[in-house]
Formats: sequence, structure tokens, C-alpha cells
Amino acid sequence: MGTTSGPDSPRIDQLSSIHADGSRRAIHPADVHGRFITRRRVVFAVLMAIYVALPLVQVGGHPSVHLDVAARRFYLFGGTYNAQDFWRVLFLLTSVGFGLLFFTAWLGRVWCGWACPQTVFLEGVYRPIERLFDGPRERRLKLAGAPWTPARVGRAVLKHGAYVGVSMLISHAALSLFVSAGGLVSMVSAGPAASPVAFGWAMAVTGALYFNFAWFREQLCVVVCPYGRLQSAMQDRDSVIVGYDTKRGEPRGRMLKVKPGEVAPPRGDCVDCRRCVAVCPTGIDIRNGLQMECLACAQCVDACDEVMDKVGRPRGLIRYDSLNGLAGQKHRVVRPRLVLYGALMVAAITGLVLSLVGRVPFEANLLRFQGTPYLLEEGTVRNQFELHLVNKNPGEATFTIRVDSPVPAHVVVPQSELKLASLESFRVPLFITVQQGRVAVPFTFYVEVKDSASGEVKRMEARFLGPAQPGG
Repeated sequence: MGTTSGPDSPRIDQLSSIHADGSRRAIHPADVHGRFITRRRVVFAVLMAIYVALPLVQVGGHPSVHLDVAARRFYLFGGTYNAQDFWRVLFLLTSVGFGLLFFTAWLGRVWCGWACPQTVFLEGVYRPIERLFDGPRERRLKLAGAPWTPARVGRAVLKHGAYVGVSMLISHAALSLFVSAGGLVSMVSAGPAASPVAFGWAMAVTGALYFNFAWFREQLCVVVCPYGRLQSAMQDRDSVIVGYDTKRGEPRGRMLKVKPGEVAPPRGDCVDCRRCVAVCPTGIDIRNGLQMECLACAQCVDACDEVMDKVGRPRGLIRYDSLNGLAGQKHRVVRPRLVLYGALMVAAITGLVLSLVGRVPFEANLLRFQGTPYLLEEGTVRNQFELHLVNKNPGEATFTIRVDSPVPAHVVVPQSELKLASLESFRVPLFITVQQGRVAVPFTFYVEVKDSASGEVKRMEARFLGPAQPGG
């Protein structure tokens, strides 16, 4: 394989964003045009629109996503949940985890290049701001070593002011997921003193976002995030990656004009223009092979295709393909690793769906009063219970309580019908009394709770206890 010459050429054994002495090397990717960057921008716009819309769009009378951690109330796409539903998060996390394994084994780092919030906001918001104030890559490189003139200072102040403003908007959008959009507007109107915790949280997130997107940038992907380091364990030679066709491209070299009678030196399709390096957001040379820093963003694909069009050679010198495909070998889609990951993902998603579909929109728990299991009073035996109700409908609901006893019994329910607001709970005492000696104890009776909002009915079994019968 050929190598790119020059002291600043990316090396496979060293991070492109760090100089040999350990100092930071700023990455200034060039602008690129093509099919993949166009598609990515559409994906970025859709994802950012969804992010902004989540606390704004109402579903069932509540924001589509409202995570009221302080009150332990959670509204998700019309569903109402409380802390007792937290066990469902297990299915959600396993679904995400196995899904990540499946799609990484199949499509490589498609998450990093197309849907990761780091990529979405950096490439969709912050880099366009940088280009607006500092211009294209060549101008930014020139400015990096230029003296600080008043004009440059002014542009820097405006650019970083825009960074701070965007970071503040993103942090407040995140805060609205926890306090709702209406609550956020009220907090902002009342001022920081009225909500010091929320204000401090928003400012901390704003600072973290500004630090990350204004300076740290690709270092989060290649230094902090463990996903890139784990990809070698999740991928195989049939995983789809962004790769360079060495057989077709080498030996690389610039196009030469050959005089009549001269023999042209052997050349591959790669003209060694370094355009793929210039557009890479992590500064690597994809021609050095698959690397941890590659985000599979396909900017090098668009750049190379553009060059191939200009020199009259077919596209695809750099392309989405597997290592086997790039080597000219057969590419397998269905393989044991992918089948295993897919089966685990489907199992986790099935568990999540079943847990949500089988969810009853209210909780009803029947508990025996603490203390003695029964009371004897003037020839009667009394058992005392407490019914704990929680309305998990998105709106108000009416609950009807009915006791079904197989033997004659006197049942007292102080409130056999009650209205509860969404996620409101209430404890209803329940007393059941029988004549001592006339009814065989223990026996089983049932408490039925009906939810008028959903029509759901929950039937609970309980044991009536009493003294042993004579001769028993």
C-alpha cells in the first residue's frame, strides 16, 4: 500500500488531532458536496426537529416526553408511568444495547456518522456557524496562524457568542424534557432566583456543550467515547464500513502527461489529491485502512467521487463496503454473529412491547392491616384491609370498588367509587365481618376494581382469617 508523504500526513499509529509532542492539532475539515452529505443533512434536520418537538407536542394531554423526576412522574408518548414502572427500563436498555450490537455488526459505525448527537449538532449546527464567520477551510487554516487583528477579534467574539447562544438553546430544550415546555417558560419568566437548581443545571449543561462543540469536538469521539475502541470486537470482515479500494487505487500518484514514445509509469485510480484527508472530521487518511477514528460519515466518499468525476474515472474508489468486499472476496450478509445479535435484539424488543401492551392503566394493591390478622367483637370476626389505588391514565379516571364474598358477610367500603387525577394515589380502607361460628374460616373472597377511563378490571384474591372452628 502506498503512503502519503509529508510531515503532517496522518499516521495510523498516532491520533491525527494530536502532534507528535502531544499538543493539540486543530482539525479543519473542508466543505464537501455529494449524495451522502445531502442525505446526512436531511437526517440531522429530522433528528433535531424531533428533539425540539418532544416537549412541545401534546399526546394525551401531556408533552410527548416529560420526565418529572422530582415528582417521579413520567409521560412518554401518551403513556403515564411512575417509579414502580422503572423495571421496564431494563427491556429498553437491553433493546438499545442489542440493537447497537446488531447494527454495528451489520452497518459498522452508522450510528456515529448519522445519528449520534455529537455528530448531529457538531456537523448540523456548530460547523455551519464556524464556516459563516471564518469561511472555508483554506481561510480557517490561514487565520489559525495569523495575528489577532480587530477584525479577527470581532469575528471570534461573534462566533463564540453564537456558540454560547446555541448551547443555551440546546440546554434549555433538554431542561424542558424534565420541567415541560410550559414550566420552562414560567421559570425563564420568573428569573434564575425563582428556580436556582434548574438555572444552575441549564448553565452547567450550556458550559459543557460550549466546551465540547467549540473546542473539544472530535476528541470526545476518539478519546472519551468507548464505542470506537469496542468496534473491533463488534465487527467482522463482512461488516459494512467506509473503506479504500487498495487494489484499484494503488499505486497512487498524480496524473502525468506522457510524451509520444514514453512509457507511463504504473498508476492506480488514486491521484493522491488528499481530498479525502481534507474533508475528514477526525483528520485521518482512510487509505491507511480501517481506523478507530473513522466515524463512517462518508464525507471522504463524496469527496473522492467528486474527484473521480473530474478525472473521468468510475466512482467507488472509497465507498461503503466490507473488508471482504474491498479485498474482492464474497460479502456475506447473513452470518452467525448477525443472526445472534438480531435474535437478542428481537427478544429484548418483544419483551419491551409485551410489557407495554400488557400494562394496566392503574395500580391496585390489597394489603392487610398491620397488627392482629383478625378482630373478635360480640360474636363476630372482622378482617381489615387497605386498598392502594394509583391512577396511571393520562387524565382523570373514576374507579369502582366491589367485594365478592362466597359466604354471607358484612362489607364496609367507605368509598366504593372515587375519582383520581393522573398519577394520583389513594388508600381506601376495607372491612369485612362474618358471624363467628356460622361461617367456616378461613375462606377466599375477591376485591374487584374497575377503571371507567379504560374499562380495565382488576380482580384480586384475599384470605379471610379467623379463629379455628371447634373440633377443627
